[in-house]
Amino acid sequence: MAMEKSDLEKGLGFLLYDVSRLLRRDFDKRVQHLGLTQVQWRAITFIRVHEGIKQVRLADYLEIRPITLTRLLDRLQESGWIERKPDQHDRRALRLYVTDKALDLLENMYEHVLQTRKLALAGISPEEYKTLTALLQRIKNNLKEEMNGDKA
Repeated sequence: MAMEKSDLEKGLGFLLYDVSRLLRRDFDKRVQHLGLTQVQWRAITFIRVHEGIKQVRLADYLEIRPITLTRLLDRLQESGWIERKPDQHDRRALRLYVTDKALDLLENMYEHVLQTRKLALAGISPEEYKTLTALLQRIKNNLKEEMNGDKA
């Protein structure tokens, strides 16, 4: 069955991508005064959530090449946002951590996250939000299982 052009914008992938893009755009506008690029604040946030992450995993998450990530991390470290520490089990690897300076930044950024979230969820009830997040989590789990080869 062929999909009509008008149906393309209603497709799941298109909607998810477009909503994600609009969320990032709104948030970028709110934090531009902090002087960080989108990939920089995403890296700092992901490092905070996954303290001690290896660079290779962060590159995968950010969907950038390791050499590009190395330059990004160099700038973040020079600016005092992150620090690299040797991995105790693999002397070739480095683990990433945020600094106290970054913790203050993240607190400031969180206020902007709440503003963007409030805008995005205007008119959506708590029950609808709970349903939405549960469905998205199920979709995420389905795709992760497929990507990990857990399904036959």
